[in-house]
Amino acid sequence: MTGRLYLDTAAAAPVRREALEAAWPYLAGAFGNPSSHHEFGRGPAEALTDARARVAKVLGTRATDITFTSGGTEADNLAIIGMALGARTQSRAQAQGRAGTVAPPRRHIVTSPIEHEAVLASVEFLTRVHGFTVTEVAPASDGTVTPEALTAAIRPDTVLVSLGYANNEIGTVADIPTLARLAHEDGVLFHTDAVQAAGWLPLSGLGADALTLAGHKVGAPKGIGVAAIRARVPVEPLIHGGGQESGRRSGTENVALAVAFATALELAEAERVEAAARVRAIRDEFIAAVLAAVPGAFLTGSPDARTPNHASFCFPDTSGEAVLLELERLGVTASSGSACAVGSDEASHVLTALGIDAEVAQTSVRFTFPASITDEQGRRASEMLTTAASRLTQRYA
Repeated sequence: MTGRLYLDTAAAAPVRREALEAAWPYLAGAFGNPSSHHEFGRGPAEALTDARARVAKVLGTRATDITFTSGGTEADNLAIIGMALGARTQSRAQAQGRAGTVAPPRRHIVTSPIEHEAVLASVEFLTRVHGFTVTEVAPASDGTVTPEALTAAIRPDTVLVSLGYANNEIGTVADIPTLARLAHEDGVLFHTDAVQAAGWLPLSGLGADALTLAGHKVGAPKGIGVAAIRARVPVEPLIHGGGQESGRRSGTENVALAVAFATALELAEAERVEAAARVRAIRDEFIAAVLAAVPGAFLTGSPDARTPNHASFCFPDTSGEAVLLELERLGVTASSGSACAVGSDEASHVLTALGIDAEVAQTSVRFTFPASITDEQGRRASEMLTTAASRLTQRYA
């Protein structure tokens, strides 16, 4: 990384050359449909099967659990809507086979107000169209959902809990194994959006019934994702047709991007432990330098339980957009938060849910480092940020 510093990998990581090279044969010579029962379909079908197995190995799950999607948003929709409706359909079928009194179907979902828009919109769809109810667990001021808060939110009619592994705006990491175990103790399904965790945190052994990922966060091209949903869990498909992906997502699979995703995910996992330790040290130095140099600046999210590459701040008495523009002039690219909220004039729903005043929340700036960042680049970034914020603090004073 030379010249301009790109510090927005939470939006999209640089595409790995290895992923592109792995995808190329299935964009060119091996172009056959993987569902075709002839020579031209055989190679793509084998590549798709191999990609599925490779992804499953990283996640510590079975290949039959892996459904390839168009990205993290579709994966979240499939996991949340698909499992909620699948459970309802299953309960109806079981009720028809029983005599006597039957318990009412479970139509309650637990989530939190700081989840990604794909999660919140999926839950809203279920409440608006299918009559589900929802409880949003209030997180602590650092974005942490405590076991006690989750336990209090689960009801006898709760069917699903959906809580993110790593928050995309503030970087706070959830204790997913504990939260999933608590849900299971009450017979409740558990989903976690792990899009921001991939490449930085362990993805196996979490205990979730469903885990969702997006390829462009780990170095695959945009347009590919994964919903890893246990095969035993009933899922109502969102896309109907030819029954591909074990009936969970119809449509001809994008073999090239599936192969690219598997390649990028394997590389990210192989590098994860070393990269996380190295980048965390650079990140910590960056945070300390900024907080020491910019009066009034404060870190958002947990100071400890956060992804190793993530630093996010509010700079009261400035403008977040103005800070970003000043950084652009200085050669640093960052963001004001979720790329999925671009164009919105409203304050971040994540920050306001944490009790941060809406006006202050609009001064937020997020930095997410690539695994390739160096000590020198981290120091340069902190110098540029303190320069930009100091100029603007004086201007807005």
